[in-house]
Amino acid sequence: MNNMEWWVFLILFFTGFLFLLAIGLPVAFSFLLINGIVVVFIMGTHAGPYQMTMNMFQSLTLFTLAPVPLFILLGEVLFHSGMALRALDVLSKLLGRLPGRLSILANLGGTIFAALSGSPMANTAMLGSLLVPEMEKRGYSRLMTIGPIMAAGGIAMIIPPSTLSVIYGTIA
Repeated sequence: MNNMEWWVFLILFFTGFLFLLAIGLPVAFSFLLINGIVVVFIMGTHAGPYQMTMNMFQSLTLFTLAPVPLFILLGEVLFHSGMALRALDVLSKLLGRLPGRLSILANLGGTIFAALSGSPMANTAMLGSLLVPEMEKRGYSRLMTIGPIMAAGGIAMIIPPSTLSVIYGTIA
């Protein structure tokens, strides 16, 4: 089986993965099972499982990835405590009666929360759940509400500390 072409392994991998998903196995267990099978085929029955378990335990002991769940936790704490809404209210009052104030608020608030939470997804979800209903209530069209929030999510990816920069730093 070791002399099989790479694309055959790829087809078998995706076919097996999709089959496991189709029968209702969760994604994480599907990946684990199909990766274990492929590793046994490629590396053998002794070295394959040993190498796979060593890699799993080594990745669990990396403290360089510890900030990623903590960033997401901080974003959730800001959202559920109401602190994010209060901060957006303060920024809104600072902007006064400026035309397009809520669009500017989405970008400004997104930038500030990106520096606090470090998670572009949590940042975008938080801004979307807070600002989209408010913007629609004030007469913004649906497309005009989504644009600034998505832009703030794009900005959040490059503002340190971001989860992407932590992952890139770990890989480098």
